[in-house]
Amino acid sequence: MSKTFNSLGLMSGTSMDGIDLSIISSDGRSEFKAIYNKYISYSEMFKKNLLSLRDKINSEDDLKKFNKELKFLQKDITIFNSQEINKVLQEENYNIDLIGFHGQTIFHNAGKKISKQLGDGNLLSQLLKKKVVYNFRESDLNNGGQGAPLAPIFHQIISKQIKLDLPICILNIGGIANITVIENEDDMSLASQDLGPGNCLIDEWMRKNTKKNYDEGGLVSKSGISNVAILNQALENYETLQNKDILSFDTKDFDINFIRGLSLEDGAATIIEFTGTVLAEAVLRFLNKVNSKSKNILVSGGGRKNFQLINILKKKLDERLIIESIDNYGIDGDFIESQAFAFLAIRSFLKLPISFPKTTGCKTPTTGGNLVKNY
Repeated sequence: MSKTFNSLGLMSGTSMDGIDLSIISSDGRSEFKAIYNKYISYSEMFKKNLLSLRDKINSEDDLKKFNKELKFLQKDITIFNSQEINKVLQEENYNIDLIGFHGQTIFHNAGKKISKQLGDGNLLSQLLKKKVVYNFRESDLNNGGQGAPLAPIFHQIISKQIKLDLPICILNIGGIANITVIENEDDMSLASQDLGPGNCLIDEWMRKNTKKNYDEGGLVSKSGISNVAILNQALENYETLQNKDILSFDTKDFDINFIRGLSLEDGAATIIEFTGTVLAEAVLRFLNKVNSKSKNILVSGGGRKNFQLINILKKKLDERLIIESIDNYGIDGDFIESQAFAFLAIRSFLKLPISFPKTTGCKTPTTGGNLVKNY
């Protein structure tokens, strides 16, 4: 019988508004149970500092140029994570075997094999006196992969708890959207891909034009009118970028300059129409590429709560595809990513692969994060 681990996973998304913290129990292979989930928000000042620094990092040279600032912020992030973990462990009295520490992505360029996450695994291990797994993407990048998405192997475990016949798809709409096709229980059959902008554009628009971090429920975008001329030009420009194959699917690949001058509502409506159109086309291309017969698309991530975006996806996707929230099947769509990194920590500890040729493009199945015991 396989050993079961209690693992705590931490995920800080591209919105840079806080941390998702999850504790799971799993053998890293076929068993999984969610134990605890919590969202912890950053302070406004901390969030401002993160976003300001991220906006300065646009190249490998910038990582060197702002190295001192990155180190200071990395230490702050690590200490903040350790303090929040300590609170949870003291309040809930959980015994934790491992911590999966993703960190805060500040720059990602698969073509140059660079993915920089702010978070010091050695320091976190020292502060908490726990084994920590971190730096999940480097091995995959070095093995020819894109370094993302890494959640598909966890999506497969989730699918066993969902009472739907395979194949199914899980569409995660975070800052960047990605999709996983689960055809059967064979790891090597898993297929996944980053698709394009998810929440990153609408979040940026809301941050720059309101005091809010996102368009709650899609209400602002629903109240506006999409500018057809601007939308069509943006879609044409995006197609050109795709054809040149220069997108790395970092959030910085996309910007909101194309809607300058529009009102808050019309800008939001145009962004959501653009995002929905791009994602729908990308989903259909990917399903055709992998020859998937899946009829069910279960949506996770913050984007599933933007009902205007979901309605656009439903209109633009094949009517034979059933799109619904993964929450309808007893899975909390807010914490799949943090649970995934708790699961990936276990697999990394066991030296099991976390990425596969059809999920990230790596040459061979690749194990992931670095394990540290610094106490």
